[in-house]
Amino acid sequence: MTKIIAVANQKGGVGKTTTTVNLSACLAEQGQRVLLIDTDPQGNATSGFSINKVEQEKTIYELLLGECSINECIIKDVLPGISVVPANVNLAAAEIELIGIEDKEFILKKEIEWVKDMYDYILIDCPPALNTLTLNAMTTANSIIVPIQCEYLALEGLSDLITTINLVKERLNPELDLEGIVFTMYDGRTVLSQQVVENVGQHFPDKIYDTKIPRNVRLSEAPSFGQPIIVYDPKSTGAESYRKLAEEVISRKDV
Repeated sequence: MTKIIAVANQKGGVGKTTTTVNLSACLAEQGQRVLLIDTDPQGNATSGFSINKVEQEKTIYELLLGECSINECIIKDVLPGISVVPANVNLAAAEIELIGIEDKEFILKKEIEWVKDMYDYILIDCPPALNTLTLNAMTTANSIIVPIQCEYLALEGLSDLITTINLVKERLNPELDLEGIVFTMYDGRTVLSQQVVENVGQHFPDKIYDTKIPRNVRLSEAPSFGQPIIVYDPKSTGAESYRKLAEEVISRKDV
C-alpha cells in the first residue's frame, strides 16, 4: 500500500523542504519508489533536484487548474527511484484562481488516484501557510510529518498545526494521522535544543522520531547545488541522519 506523507508546518524556516527532498532521496536509496510533489510556490523542492523550475510548462499549478493531467506533469527519474511533480512561482496565483471551484480541496487527491499504485511513497512538500494548497496536501495524504526547529518559537505554531490536522481529519480526511515529529537544526550541546525536545516529548511521547537532524554546513550547502545531501556529500553527518530517518519511516509503514 502506498504511503502518502505531507511534510507540513505552518511556521517557515523549519526544514520542511530540506526534509522532503532528503527523505525522498534516502527512501529511494533504500529501494523505495518515490514521488515528490512540490506544493510550495517557492519551488525549492523542485530546484533541490536540479530541475529548472522557470522552464517547466506543466506543473502542480496547471494540474490544479485542470490544464494537464498528473501523468503529464510528472518528471520521471530525476534520480534513480525518484519522480517529481514540480512547482514554480505561478502557483502563488492558484489560491485566487480556485475561488468558486467545487471541491477545490480534493483536486490533488483525485489526480493522485491515477498514479499512486506506481509508488511506495508519495511525499508532499507543503507551503508554510494554511491555505488551499496545504488543504489539498492534507486531504491527499494519509499521514503528516512535522519538522520542528530546535528554537524557542518552534513550539508556538505546533498546537495550531495539530488543531488544523484534527479539523481536516474530522471534516475532510478521516484517514489523516500525525505520522511523527522530526527535530531539525538540532545541537545537542545547547540546553535550548534539549528543552525543545523535552517539551514536545511531554505532549507527543509516541510521535517523536529518534533521529534528530543536526545543524550541518554540508546540509545547508546542498540545495544551492541542486542535490540531495546523499549526492552532494554522502558521508556527511546530515546524510547519515536522513538515512536513519528514512529507516524509521520505513519501519513505521506497516505498524
